[in-house]
Amino acid sequence: MVNGGGIGIRTREEISILSEAGKILSGVVRNLVKFSQKGVATRDIDAYAESLIRKAGAIPAFKGYRGFPASVCVSINEQVVHGIPSNRLLMEGDLVSLDVGIAYKGYYSDMAVTIGIGQLSPVKKDLLEVARKALYKGIDKAKVGNRLSDISHAIQRFVESNRCSVVRDFVGHGIGKKLHENPEIPNFGAPHRGPLLKEGMVFAIEPMVNLGTWQTRILNDKWTVVTEDGKPSAHFEHTVAILKEGPKILTE
Repeated sequence: MVNGGGIGIRTREEISILSEAGKILSGVVRNLVKFSQKGVATRDIDAYAESLIRKAGAIPAFKGYRGFPASVCVSINEQVVHGIPSNRLLMEGDLVSLDVGIAYKGYYSDMAVTIGIGQLSPVKKDLLEVARKALYKGIDKAKVGNRLSDISHAIQRFVESNRCSVVRDFVGHGIGKKLHENPEIPNFGAPHRGPLLKEGMVFAIEPMVNLGTWQTRILNDKWTVVTEDGKPSAHFEHTVAILKEGPKILTE
């Protein structure tokens, strides 16, 4: 179903399927985290991701989407999002973001985590924790009766209070029968604005947090987004359903 404002309202039956998809995806991501060790090539992470997804009876949502060539985005250090897997090897001290989406029974799920390879520097470790906690600050506001920008504001306030910045050029989104649906969900903005949150809405909430400036640029491959100042970035994402009893994380 789609309400008058163009934001999908899912039935309990649909959310049940989305929950199945989320469980599959979270299992895939857990395995990718274990697999992503020092010396592993990012293309091998991608191949493993696709095999896990297909073995679970799902389809890689990213592969071929708008021309993207892989099943997983692997973004390292100053790379914010949309890193293309390649021959690059993971190195000690790398900050690695894994972003994966699947299609299952006609519905989509989307999830991202950032991990450290070996021993992280203190600043990278702190950045990772700020980004992870920022996601849950946003999820806490995904409640019936709040406004969309309450999610955005909670993320921005927490991130900036920890002397980091939120990316402005890339945002979260609705999700359901398509990978990207209305509404866009910025990780910044004033509170109490935008659409009223209603039971049955399903969002992919995904703060992208930079150690330095929020400004980014896209590399010549036309996909990989990097920080303008070359400082590291971290990215966390969950697919979340808004229920009467509160937000339900579907990719946990």
